[in-house]
This record gives sequence, structure tokens and C-alpha cells, in this order.
Amino acid sequence: MKTKIFSLLLMCFVITAYAQKKEIRNAEDAVEDKNFSEAKSLLKEVESTYTNEKEKWQSRYLLTKGKAYLANGLGSSFEDLKTAADAFQKAVDLGEDVDDAKKGLEEVRAALVNNAVEDQKKQKNLIAANKLYRAYELGKQDTLYLYYAASSAVNAQEYDLALEYYKKLLDLDYDGSQVLYQATNVETGVVETFGNKTLRDASVKSGSHKDPIDNKTPSKAGEIAKNVSLIYIEQDKPEKAIAAMKRAKAENPDDVALMQAEADLYYNMGNMEKYNEVMSFIAKKNPNDPVVFYNLGVSAEKLKDFDKAKKMYLKAIELDPEMANAYNNVASIILAKDRKITEEMNKLGMSPADTKKYDKLKAEKIDILKEAIPYLKKTIELDSSNINAMKYLKSIYYQTQDNEKAQEMDKLIKEKESQQN
Repeated sequence: MKTKIFSLLLMCFVITAYAQKKEIRNAEDAVEDKNFSEAKSLLKEVESTYTNEKEKWQSRYLLTKGKAYLANGLGSSFEDLKTAADAFQKAVDLGEDVDDAKKGLEEVRAALVNNAVEDQKKQKNLIAANKLYRAYELGKQDTLYLYYAASSAVNAQEYDLALEYYKKLLDLDYDGSQVLYQATNVETGVVETFGNKTLRDASVKSGSHKDPIDNKTPSKAGEIAKNVSLIYIEQDKPEKAIAAMKRAKAENPDDVALMQAEADLYYNMGNMEKYNEVMSFIAKKNPNDPVVFYNLGVSAEKLKDFDKAKKMYLKAIELDPEMANAYNNVASIILAKDRKITEEMNKLGMSPADTKKYDKLKAEKIDILKEAIPYLKKTIELDSSNINAMKYLKSIYYQTQDNEKAQEMDKLIKEKESQQN
């Protein structure tokens, strides 16, 4: 009697095993037909018992599950993609069909990244951050996805999460720079970027390209340190912001991007003296950068050092004659003197002494107004939308008795305002 019971149990086991294999085969066929919902349903029927099979069938189950939940990739839910990744990883760990399982993991990573890009377009930045972080976890040698995850978290204003990711990057000494292997297409004259040096060199050797060059993109260390500091400022933790910047600078003392990030930190903290100090140091490192001198002008102006501000703006103009804002700011500094003189003139009485002083101040005022004219004209020439500069120039023309030019400017202002309305 005991033998019969054992035989019945064995028969049930064989039937069950056969049924499991059948469900796995049917699920494989459903995946092949892109009927992913049916495949998921079939796999769920053997989910709790598939581990009773030999490793070959366990691997087939896991690969099929990974493909079913990956589906078409783009548009798959985050949960489905995580399920697919887990299935492929288990298949790798099992040791059967390792190459196919690793290929599946790469397809999941690509799907996570592509879906994250779509999420970013829809302003779903937190979801994008989660997907990018999961993509990073699937291949930690590629820290670029961790960097993108942090950026998406910042855009989502999830600052604690962004800090967590940025700290990981800092602990990994993430640099973010890369070498672009480029060469000029002989036929089109366009500089093209190749996937690697071997491909670029082969194209140059074949004669289709010329002038090979290796371009290293800038380090992202400065941007990361800046973002970490800005997050701490947002959280009202200035001491931590400064400490984060010091750490980054200690590791990259000659990184100009980091110096700029430090200057921006002090600017955001309202410490204009420290900002001006750091920017002055940057100017020594980058004596031909007009933006640096323009920013020095801004900080000097905020510190009420108008002579230095004007000098810095003029230096920026010397380096970049097309910088409209610099011309406008020079005019503004000049006209500040006019306002002071006007206030002094308005305080004078009608006595002979006051009248004499009034006439002297009026002459000074006219000289100041005339000094500002070329800078305002250049501002308008470079920035035709700057109506405020036009209004200042119209007023100056009236005050200097150049009514014809004032009327021309008035006409131009009306044209611009009608275009904007």
C-alpha cells in the first residue's frame, strides 16, 4: 500500500513538472509573438514552483520573465522594468545562459534611460531620477547615470535625494570629463565625433576624414560642488555649503570651474566681498575671459566701488566688443553721477551765489550726459529690445537740446513697444 502511495506522488510530481515546462514554453512563444500580457499570466502560474526544475529550465523561466516585463522597453512601467532587471540578474547568478541574461540587463538599462528622458520632457523629474539611479545600479562602472539621476533630483527639488547621489559621486571621485575622438569629414568639411579612437583613426587612414584631434570635455567636479553648496544654502546650512566647496577645492585646486562655483556660492550667500576676492583670482587665471571681468564689475558695483566697476566693464568690452550688458552698465554708472548732481541742483536757492553754482553744476551735468550717449547707443545697437536704454537716450537728447534725435528715439520706442504688444 505504501508503494502505491509513493507511485502516485511520483506521478503527480512528473505531471506537475511537465505542466511547468509547458507553461514556460507557452510563455516563450507569447514573448516571441510580443503578447507580453499573456506571457506574464502564464509565468505567474509557475512562479512559486519553477525552482523545482533543473537549472536549465529555471534559466529559461527567468529569461522569459525578464523579456516579458521588459516588453518593448519604451513605455514600460518602472515596476515592470525593475522586475525584468531582477529576473535577468537571477539568471546571471544562476550561471546558465549568462550572455543572454547580461544582454537582457543592458536592454533594461537602455529602457530605463530612454524612459527617463521621456519623463524629463514631461517634467516628471523624480520618476526620471529613480529610473536613472536604477540604471546606474545595473552597471556601477558607468557613473554617468548617477550624475544624471542627481541632476533630475535637483530639478524635482528633491534636495535630500540629490545630496545622497552627489555624495556618492564625490566619494567615487567622479570627474565626468571624457575624451571626444574627432576628425573632419573630407567631403563635407564637418568635424565629426567617433565612438572610439580606433574608429576615428581607421576613418583617417581610409582618407574619408582628416585632422584628427582628441578633445577632452571639462570636468563636472565644479558643477557638482556648486550644486551641493546651493542645496545646502537652500536648506539654510551655509557652513556645510562652505565645507563642501573646500573639500572639492582641496582635491582640484587648479580647477577654474570650481573657483567659479565658489564665487557663485559667496554671491548666493550675499558675501560680495568674498565673491569679489575669488573672482579677482579667477581673472588672474583667465585674463582673456570677458565674462569674468563683467562679473567683477557687477560685484564692485554692489560694493559701491563704482570706479572699479566701470574699469571692469570697460575691460570686458575690450575683450568682447559685442557685450551689450557691459555697455549698458557703463552708461548706468555714468548716469549715477548725473542723478547726484541733479539732486544738488534742486537744493539750490535763487541767490547770486546759488545761481552761479547752479550754472556750474548744469555744465557738469551736460558733460556727464554726453559721456553716456555712446554707451547707450552701442547698447541699443547690440540689443534692439532694450527699451529702457532708448528712453534714457531720448531723455539725454532732450536735456542736451538735440531735439531732432530725441524725436527719432521717441519714434523708435513707440515702434518697439507696439511690436511687443
